[in-house]
Amino acid sequence: MTGATEAMNWGTELWDQYDNLSTHTMKGIDYLERIGHFFRDRAAIESEYAYKLRRLVKNYQPKKKEEEDYQFTSCTAFKDLMQEINDLAGQHEVVAENLQEKVIKELTHLVKDLREERKKQLQEGQRLSQTLQAQIENLQRSKKAYDKAFKEAEKAIEGFQKADADFNLSRAEVEKHRSNMAQKTQACDQAKNEYAVQLQRTNDLQRQHFRSGLPEVFRQLQELDEKRIKNIKNFIRGSVDIEKNVFPIINKCLDGILKAADVIDEKEDTLLVIEKYKSGFQPPDDFPFEDLSKGGSDAGSANNINNIQIGGRLKDGGYTVKGTITGKAMKKRAGIFNIFGGRGKLAEVCLAIKNATIDGGKEDLSELPPNQRRKKLMQKVDELKTKVGQETAARDGLMKMKGVYEMNPALGDPRTIESQLNECNHRLEKLQQDLVRYHGYLDDALKGIQSQNNSVAGSPRLLNGSRRHRNSGGSAAEEESLSRSASDSSVTNPTLNHNKRSAPGTPQLNHGCSNSPESGIGTSRTSLPTTGADSDHDQYDGNVADPESEYYEADMLPTIGNCKALYAFEATSEGSIPMAQFEELHLIELDQGDGWTRVRRMNGEFEEGFVPTSYIETTVFDT
Repeated sequence: MTGATEAMNWGTELWDQYDNLSTHTMKGIDYLERIGHFFRDRAAIESEYAYKLRRLVKNYQPKKKEEEDYQFTSCTAFKDLMQEINDLAGQHEVVAENLQEKVIKELTHLVKDLREERKKQLQEGQRLSQTLQAQIENLQRSKKAYDKAFKEAEKAIEGFQKADADFNLSRAEVEKHRSNMAQKTQACDQAKNEYAVQLQRTNDLQRQHFRSGLPEVFRQLQELDEKRIKNIKNFIRGSVDIEKNVFPIINKCLDGILKAADVIDEKEDTLLVIEKYKSGFQPPDDFPFEDLSKGGSDAGSANNINNIQIGGRLKDGGYTVKGTITGKAMKKRAGIFNIFGGRGKLAEVCLAIKNATIDGGKEDLSELPPNQRRKKLMQKVDELKTKVGQETAARDGLMKMKGVYEMNPALGDPRTIESQLNECNHRLEKLQQDLVRYHGYLDDALKGIQSQNNSVAGSPRLLNGSRRHRNSGGSAAEEESLSRSASDSSVTNPTLNHNKRSAPGTPQLNHGCSNSPESGIGTSRTSLPTTGADSDHDQYDGNVADPESEYYEADMLPTIGNCKALYAFEATSEGSIPMAQFEELHLIELDQGDGWTRVRRMNGEFEEGFVPTSYIETTVFDT
């Protein structure tokens, strides 16, 4: 069947269908051009879809004033989702570009080539047909001439025979008829020969036309049509391959969206709300009974009923004790700073309060609630440390450049660096003074928070350097961290004591570029409590704590890894243990975000305690 199919072709089977083949090939090329228009519109849709996806992502990007809310896992996940959607849009742009380059462009060139090739073959077929037609016309003319000559010859022969039989005619007239007969017979023979030649030529040309000339033209047209059909298949497969090539990246984008969704932690987000809005004030005590018959003995009580401000409606804020700040009290504070008059939108109120607190408030931020003050001061300290590191690096670079100029004056004049070096030293000294001052403010804030916690929960609940159980009533981890921070965060003037080791948690700034934890540019950080998983237990419930439940003996915690001391450390706060440089210890609890790691000695009495995370190199066992 296959051999019979290959033997059948347009040249032999459709030798008389010139016009139909011409029409068919034209329709086929028009159809191919229509497919090209389809892919062009498809690429336009992909491009438009990518553009709308990018525009969608752009429209939902957080504004600068909203970026603070993106610390929540749900907001971070949504931000990651938009990034993945943006990458997804890029893949649709790739599809559109590849369709344009690999399909539409090639298809357009193919249509143009097929049209030209079809025109060329049809012109060849038309030339062959015209040649054959001209030869047939020559044959017809020669046949007519032969017919005429034959009739004239017959008439001449008949006239000669009559003249020869008529005895009345002279010999001269008979010879005349003989001569005419011979002439006409010769003309007839010539016409006959010409007719035979033209017939032979016509038959040969017709045989060549229908057996080789026109079949070759039809074969070329058949190949042209097969090429068109084959390329339609290739273009369809190519468009599929273009999409398949981006599927892995699209799947990665979708996996990234799923990964972003898995990051969402409702517990962490709700705890971040505590960290964001926690004031640090303690709940008010019970209202005392006021015996009016005893006079004004309770008039000075902090919880005197006259100190309670009752809201007009419970949903407007209820009541608040003087000295604490609620949402309603913050609205009233806005009027103090004369930010705006009348009632504005809540967002404007919060923004105005924020600006007034930072820009128009006190330098030590003492007007803020304790916990908010601590956060702002920590941010300021970190900001100053970063600036100190930058200025120190700039100063060291200038000093190196000056040294190079002094060693090789041809490179430059070292005096040109002195003015820049003086300015840099002046800025660095000012930043170091600001850092010392804000460390003092932070010290005061930490002491204030610790004193409030001690007034409610008693003394810090620590026993043998172990942390208090997380499920107990108070936030012992925070108290311990505050205790360490309060005792360790004091910083002397860096310009006078740059060689003195500072306590862990508050690294001493020096004038070198050392990467040790004593450097203010290193990886160590001020040890401050974070409002993490324990923050929801920090609220005082009004019940008196059981003295016997203040302490507990915990079982020995399992070893989760090993660590090696990068620097020597002298314990200066309760709960920490000293260690020698390069000493190896067991790791029993990772850093919880306060800058301290819990370890146990490998030998001896298995002493446990906390060491600065930046002082050690840890190796955690695989679980």
